[in-house]
Amino acid sequence: MPTNTHILLSVLYISIFFNSLKALSSEPNTLALSCGNKDGGTDDDSRKWESDSKYLVSSDKSVEVVAQTQDPSLTSSIPYMNARIFTSETTYKFTVNESSRYFLRLHFYPSSYPNFNTTNSYFSVVADKVTLLNNFSASIAAQALTQAYIMKEFSLAPLNTDSLSVRFKPSDKYNGTFAFVNGIELIPSPNLFDSASMVGFDDQPLDVTSANVQTMWRLNVGGQYIPSTNDSSGLARSWYDDSPYIFGAASGVTSEAANNVTIQYRNFSASIAPVDVYRTSRQMGLDGNVTRNFNLTWIFQVDANFTYLVRLHFCEYELNKINERVFDIFINNQTAMKNADVIAWSSKKDVPFYKDYAIYVPDGPGDEMLWLALWPDNSMRPHYLDAILNGLEIFKLSDANSNLAGPNPTISDMMQKQLVENTNKTFSTDEAKKIYTTALIGGAAGGAVAFAFVAAMFIGYKRKQMLSGGDTHTSSWLPIYSSSQASVSKSTISGKSPGSTHISSDAASNCRFFSLAEIKQATKNFDESYVIGVGGFGKVYKGVIDGNTKVAIKRSNPSSEQGVNEFETEIEMLSKLRHRHLVSLIGFCEENNEMVLVYDYMGHGTLREHLYKNNKITLSWKQRLEICIGAARGLHYLHTGAKYTIIHRDVKTTNILLDESWVAKVSDFGLSKTGPNMNQGHVSTVVKGSFGYLDPEYFRRQQLTEKSDVYSFGVVLFEVVCARPALNPSLPKEQVSLADWALRCQRKGTLEDLIDPHLKGKINPECLKKFAECAEKCLADHGTDRPSMGDVLWNLESALQLEENPDGSAKPTSSGSGSVDYDQPREIDQKNILAMHRNTLSLGSEHDIKDLDDETDDIFSQIVNPKGR
Repeated sequence: MPTNTHILLSVLYISIFFNSLKALSSEPNTLALSCGNKDGGTDDDSRKWESDSKYLVSSDKSVEVVAQTQDPSLTSSIPYMNARIFTSETTYKFTVNESSRYFLRLHFYPSSYPNFNTTNSYFSVVADKVTLLNNFSASIAAQALTQAYIMKEFSLAPLNTDSLSVRFKPSDKYNGTFAFVNGIELIPSPNLFDSASMVGFDDQPLDVTSANVQTMWRLNVGGQYIPSTNDSSGLARSWYDDSPYIFGAASGVTSEAANNVTIQYRNFSASIAPVDVYRTSRQMGLDGNVTRNFNLTWIFQVDANFTYLVRLHFCEYELNKINERVFDIFINNQTAMKNADVIAWSSKKDVPFYKDYAIYVPDGPGDEMLWLALWPDNSMRPHYLDAILNGLEIFKLSDANSNLAGPNPTISDMMQKQLVENTNKTFSTDEAKKIYTTALIGGAAGGAVAFAFVAAMFIGYKRKQMLSGGDTHTSSWLPIYSSSQASVSKSTISGKSPGSTHISSDAASNCRFFSLAEIKQATKNFDESYVIGVGGFGKVYKGVIDGNTKVAIKRSNPSSEQGVNEFETEIEMLSKLRHRHLVSLIGFCEENNEMVLVYDYMGHGTLREHLYKNNKITLSWKQRLEICIGAARGLHYLHTGAKYTIIHRDVKTTNILLDESWVAKVSDFGLSKTGPNMNQGHVSTVVKGSFGYLDPEYFRRQQLTEKSDVYSFGVVLFEVVCARPALNPSLPKEQVSLADWALRCQRKGTLEDLIDPHLKGKINPECLKKFAECAEKCLADHGTDRPSMGDVLWNLESALQLEENPDGSAKPTSSGSGSVDYDQPREIDQKNILAMHRNTLSLGSEHDIKDLDDETDDIFSQIVNPKGR
């Protein structure tokens, strides 16, 4: 071979080698940054986050801080508990692949940070030349949407450059303001966008290939929450339940593909959506007499003056022929598609397909809503008058000025009404709106926070009622805001004035006001030797009042942002409740920035202390059963016996207290929810509670029901019999969660290997079987499959009867009532139920019993004639 040829080949090989190296070096990398965290860390999904410091152009303009409190609803301490605060404009610079799209996610936790009040934070964020946020307040967004943290997701078009600059700039409209961020994700993605049909202009498709977009909603229609760890192509997207956005009562039916169905991607890449999206769907149903009379409709709150891309995901896994299911698609009352037929699009069963539609939302009265409706199309005479949808995504497209920023979310009509009610109507709705709006002045944030369940519930609720002509009565499923102008109590005790308080006059009149001097005298000026416990609210002290009355005094931690809300909620709840198995609130003190609650003293502390703490008395099995029965009675009273349904929301062994006679009392109502009706069967709310006890369905759907308490109580039951914590990270992975491990052992028939060694051989086998079956059913995945607290109570009574009388020869002695198994219904003696309930009341006066008789039908409707409220 000639020498020149050798030289040319060598040059060619070297060129190929260096080009390969260049290609490898420019390959986009996924970044997950825990901002303000020098060491980075690993989140609860085992995902690693690195420090952000090396990506800052100048770090001397920022401050690293740690949040002072951790909200229970945080999905992980990483990245939310650390933050980087910017007092002047500061830039991050990232190396990127010039031809790749990127997901940019910004995480904000507007908590309390040393020397920085996030309510004073207003700032903008600009990625290259695209304005993502402008005059944004994470604090306002979180409060208006009742969320603890905010996540914003953007999909950035290719930059045609190898670096991306992300600039944080404090607003110049306010003094002393600053910017902050807790986490940043930068994830390369394939080009997920092409062209979309413009609604109303079918002949003018919109090219979205080079558009910058913000994700507003990503929903797994008809299915459950899909976590980011289960997303396709490593894009770490989360897919949420669609049910909170359904308009009206016509929610259709949900469906899931059979186990033998294999989803086959033929028309596009699996990166568009994971398989789980296409395995579930929401349909109208196959009864044409019903489906012809309604639309399947979803409604969303959006920012005006933007164009939105609505992506609909479809997959037919039941039908396999053209013209079997044909329907029309409407967006904002305009026809987006006539004669939609999924099989005609995909050409085969089990093959997914998606359609993109674009619509501009103008700025006019009522235009801030985006409606999606499906309706059967009979013009083609299909086999079924039905419609189907598997998934839904809504994206906001940047405007001509490369802007994606919308206004900060404002308080909803429903919440405004509640604020007015809290003021005892001292000013009008318009005045309340003006006051609140003044407090929330500040421009833009990207309107509807991505994936905010509660936003749809609060913001859309009243409009939904007005549009449907429904009753405009609203329930009180609302948080208590410390900024609300609550009425001032004027009640006095022993001539002492309570001063200014956020507590309603009704609540204040039902319990005693203590001066700060009285509290300090009772606790020897908060002597540390008097501390008997520490919780999220603060320290608990043993005290003595009125000479020789022992009390428990709970003092709020001044740095706790949740303190005010929990303080008010606890008083509002417990001041109106009196029950033998609920801890009694004696009074409160709110003076000189101190918030103090005074309770009956529980001589034997918490249930947990007697299960696996060596410094306490070990309980016998019968004692444990009786304690569980007492706690069940207290929870059952909250769910059905009080004036309104009350959901505790934080049932755990540390919130079950034991008095000096070993009587169990449910405590800590700081997270509780109540309302005059349960027309929807649930309330959508930010998730709160304690990990290990948290209802997974509540966590996924953010819809709270009394069955969430039942789940938590199921964990308590297993904790009682196994004498181990609900979560124990030191154990092997499969055993960390008591709920998961106990269920696995129960189903394998090996639960006896798990029980407390102190109890082995001391429990009647039939009693243990009944107890374990009850606990197992409490932990069912779906709330509808769980028993009510009334059912749980009867089954625990039955277990106690089996323990005391294994031959079944005698009636149980603990309550004077028979026991019933919810799997084997039988006639219930209403007089015995009344006797049992009276026996559990802590106030036994004739007045109480007369009131109980007057309200018998309401109180016991859930047991005697279960039909819901």
